[in-house]
Amino acid sequence: MNAMANTVLPIRKNDNVVVIAGRDRGKRGRVLEVQPGRSRVVVEGVNFIKRHTRPNPQRNVKGGIVEREASLHVSNVQLVCPECSVPTRIGRRLLEDGRRVRYCRKCDGVVDK
Repeated sequence: MNAMANTVLPIRKNDNVVVIAGRDRGKRGRVLEVQPGRSRVVVEGVNFIKRHTRPNPQRNVKGGIVEREASLHVSNVQLVCPECSVPTRIGRRLLEDGRRVRYCRKCDGVVDK
């Protein structure tokens, strides 16, 4: 079993993020997939790769060159706060009702609703 399998990432599916490093720096997008074991995320409209596929009539797959999003390391993206709409670091806080939520370090607003 991978040692990083129990990692808790500060970014979750459907979060809005901005890319802070790499060739797509500055682009914003929604997180489509989170891979906590590999510390990677797939962001909509960012980090496109070309995949050459061969036709497979049994699976109804056409051959050719397919463009799709590849994963990015989670350290290269930063969450955009839904309240202040600024890229920010994320903190964790325990509320009075016992819920553990993520909060924006800049505006102190709760990210999880």
